[in-house]
Amino acid sequence: QVQLVESGGGLVQVGGSLRLSCAASGSINRINVMGWYRQTPGKQRELVAGITSGGSTNIAGSVKGRFTISRDNAKNTVYLQMNSLKAEDTAVYYCNVDHSTWLGIRGVYWGQGTQVTVSS
Repeated sequence: QVQLVESGGGLVQVGGSLRLSCAASGSINRINVMGWYRQTPGKQRELVAGITSGGSTNIAGSVKGRFTISRDNAKNTVYLQMNSLKAEDTAVYYCNVDHSTWLGIRGVYWGQGTQVTVSS
């Protein structure tokens, strides 16, 4: 079992910055992709950014150029640096991890979510 603990959300003004962190712990064997999703009321959860164990990234078009995803494999932690925040970035942000056991069994885990509110 893998547990995810997120931190770094909060209230920020338009144009400001925030950095989200998500640390994985528990029975970790191999973490494949780590990512961030976000969700607003009445809408589906959407991918914000993902990063493979080798460092390849996938960034949503709506945040490209403003958000950066990175990870520290030694700490099993993924970060989301959010700059030039807009009101439409307001959402609950969820950490997501794709994990493989030593038997090759894959599982997807979610964090509890952290609120990001961008005020104008």
